[in-house]
Amino acid sequence: MITLSLNETRVLGVLFEKERTTLDQYPLSLNALTNGCNQKSNREPVLNLSESEVQATVDSLTGKSLVAEVAVGSRVKKYRQRFGNTQFSEFKLSLQEQSVISVLFLRGPQTPGELRTRSNRLCEFRDVEEVEQALQELIDRSGDTYVKKLPREPGKRESRYAHLFSGDFFIENIKAVNINNEKSENRVSVLEQQVTNMQEEIDELKQLWAELNE
Repeated sequence: MITLSLNETRVLGVLFEKERTTLDQYPLSLNALTNGCNQKSNREPVLNLSESEVQATVDSLTGKSLVAEVAVGSRVKKYRQRFGNTQFSEFKLSLQEQSVISVLFLRGPQTPGELRTRSNRLCEFRDVEEVEQALQELIDRSGDTYVKKLPREPGKRESRYAHLFSGDFFIENIKAVNINNEKSENRVSVLEQQVTNMQEEIDELKQLWAELNE
């Protein structure tokens, strides 16, 4: 099975998503694709890719025959995915399966309940059981397995699922990114508290000074 980097799964996930949700803008220009990759909502982890980084990723995916440049009557280059359900693709997926892969590409490991909620713009699942069925079909594929069920975390009711197009390394990489983000947030919280404490001390000194000069 092919191995994809984080940036490659992000680009493909965005192309999947926009193909279903913004047909009037699809295929995507490099600028639109970059904006989609860097969205702060519906993305995990949040990235800040430059257009040159996205272009390099598109070039890599084009070399793997997973993305194609298309002519749409303008000078602006536009791109479409060739990953799933095209005449050039080795991956033949149902709409539900492709939607699951797309959301896993965009948001990392998730529970069936999260996948159902977050894929509602891409396809329809009647219930969580139907999501679990699609996941199981992706696990039971003859040849390569596309999805992996992760061990249930302590205190959690549901297990999460992750795609395997980047191998287990991707899962560990996502954990590392999330840990670093949490550390950064904790440092910001500590600094904010220190600023608050300093402001309180300054206010107390001002009050004391005012009382001394009455």
